[in-house]
Amino acid sequence: LEQAVNDHKPLILLYIYEPELWRQDDSSFRHFKFIQETVNELEHLCLKHKLILNIFQAEVIEILTAINGKYQVNAIFSHQETGNMWSYKRDIKLAAWCKEKQIIWHEIAQHGVVRALKDRDGWSNKWYQKMSQKLVNNSLNFATIRVKDNDEILAKNLDLEFDKIEEVQIGGRELAWANMRSFLKDRGENYSKEMSSPVTAGTACSRISPYLTYGCLSIREVYQYAENQKKQLRYRNNSSLWLRSINSFTGRLRWHCHFMQKLEDEPEIEFKAMHPAYEELDRGYNEEYFNAWATGNTGFTMIDAVMRALIKHGWINFRMRAMLVSFATNHLWLDWRIIAKYLARLFIDYEPGIHYSQIQMQAAITGINAIRIYNPIKQATDQDKEGKFIRKYIPELKDVSTKNLAYPAAEPLLIGQYPYPIIDELSARKEAAKKLYNIRKQVNFNEIAKIIIKKHASRKTRSKKI
Repeated sequence: LEQAVNDHKPLILLYIYEPELWRQDDSSFRHFKFIQETVNELEHLCLKHKLILNIFQAEVIEILTAINGKYQVNAIFSHQETGNMWSYKRDIKLAAWCKEKQIIWHEIAQHGVVRALKDRDGWSNKWYQKMSQKLVNNSLNFATIRVKDNDEILAKNLDLEFDKIEEVQIGGRELAWANMRSFLKDRGENYSKEMSSPVTAGTACSRISPYLTYGCLSIREVYQYAENQKKQLRYRNNSSLWLRSINSFTGRLRWHCHFMQKLEDEPEIEFKAMHPAYEELDRGYNEEYFNAWATGNTGFTMIDAVMRALIKHGWINFRMRAMLVSFATNHLWLDWRIIAKYLARLFIDYEPGIHYSQIQMQAAITGINAIRIYNPIKQATDQDKEGKFIRKYIPELKDVSTKNLAYPAAEPLLIGQYPYPIIDELSARKEAAKKLYNIRKQVNFNEIAKIIIKKHASRKTRSKKI
């Protein structure tokens, strides 16, 4: 926006709901609801400053063609997007349209992702340099144009179905900052210790991920706010826990962009295993297993409680997300692509770059990460010792003793309608591990892995002074 304003031209501010994008199998009502709340707040903010935000439902090129026919557009300004394959192909079409119409398309980097990156050497330093740049403080003093609807750009139905979500985070920048401030000044002190358990993570985690996904906050402003909090904490006594938590948090801001960079560099990982050797694994579709997992009825209480919480609220902490994916792709041996699309629709903070990279990591098909298969019974024991989370989301088990909530089949007369485990956990885990490790024994496996490391692996070095 600042760059566009500096051109000193009347601006047309646009937000476009693209029907074809919303028909993709990773889109859902809960995403739309959050975006709509955010756009409505943005529209009111614009009106407060006597600016006009034009909102349409139509395909981008359709809208721009109609506008260009009236106003002779000179330039388009937008953020760079690291989205799903559909958005990648849409951008290619839009770039061709701009070239044909002799319109300059300025795409400004939104996070720490680097477009057309040759390799990861030096990426970390680039990230810190980007995060340290001065923030924009625009006065919002410029002229805007209202574009009237016409027959070419009428609103279209997005065909989104309500998906029973409740008690969910609300969109908008005001609430984004409220979450940020409460986390770094109050809730976040025990972040490094409490982020892994679903019992404590809802409060201990920042909960800003959906606001980063949809641009209500930028990584840069969050990073600088957190670093400023660290400076203030150093003057206080007994601040070591706070400092450790904030360091852990800012590390995850870098992690956020690190994983987005993977999809930016290789959009195909939405559909193809990062290491091609894993394409030969026959992870198919077992309807019974998938439905049990997708509805929270596997007979494994931590899996089921987490899934039910996710369906209801659209958010669950990272470790529990990893466990859900690991269980589905390894214990149940379901195709990771099916799992990825289903979870994408549930996560309000669905960020494609992070999502597909993490799905592949937990499905153990990157070829460069350790094979980790979570034991859901152990996770229940470790992360919900008192059974508070499990009892909240699986009320059928109200009569089961706390010591057996991790595996209620031990008290079969007390579980009511709750199902018995659909698989034998230990044998399924061993069988999955055997298949995954056998792939790694292939002759050229390590040579290909080295290429993947050069392209995608993290370089954790950082200059002492930025």
